[in-house]
Amino acid sequence: MPRYKTLLQNKFPYHITGRCISKDWFQLPMDQVWKIFSEELFMANLIHDLKIHSFVLMSNHYHLIASTPKSNLSLCMQRFSQRVSVRIAKSGHRINQTFAGRYYKTVLQSPNYYLSCYKYVYRNPIEAGLCTKAQDYLYSTLNQKLGQTNLSIPIVYDDTLFEPSPESCLEWLNYKPSIEKLAAVKYALTRPKFKSLMCRNSRNLVIGENDCI
Repeated sequence: MPRYKTLLQNKFPYHITGRCISKDWFQLPMDQVWKIFSEELFMANLIHDLKIHSFVLMSNHYHLIASTPKSNLSLCMQRFSQRVSVRIAKSGHRINQTFAGRYYKTVLQSPNYYLSCYKYVYRNPIEAGLCTKAQDYLYSTLNQKLGQTNLSIPIVYDDTLFEPSPESCLEWLNYKPSIEKLAAVKYALTRPKFKSLMCRNSRNLVIGENDCI
């Protein structure tokens, strides 16, 4: 995947992801990895004012949706990635670095792009076959927001989840999108700005600014 210059801005949230080197796993119990990520996200919020909208930890990567009021994503993520990498390597007695290069980021420049990413992130464990409902996955801020576990990561108020109601949001999250739309979001999140695929037949955007999965 090509590298893009970081777009430093404070108007829109980002989708941010990082993956273990060689797609390896973290080589630590997930509870321990979750604790490390939670503590470092807490410090990123405290030191750099990183506003965390959602976070999902998988066995060899993570998904984070966050905003930067101070337009300081590079500074924030440099410290965050380094701290997480060092702590995981030390705890797991790793010789190699933890992450495969830098993190990846995508600006979510419209409300519906944000919603598509939000659903994609929280459905990641479902698509991986780890659970059947998004709220059942342990290593996610979703179940913390719902009060199922103690809130250890500082999260901004989630109007997507709580307005109009958690029940309607969960029904939407757990409804499986089409293969085409899922692929479109996955592609869009490889770009510096969210940019959907074009439909081969109609040449229309699979996901436009007035649509979401």
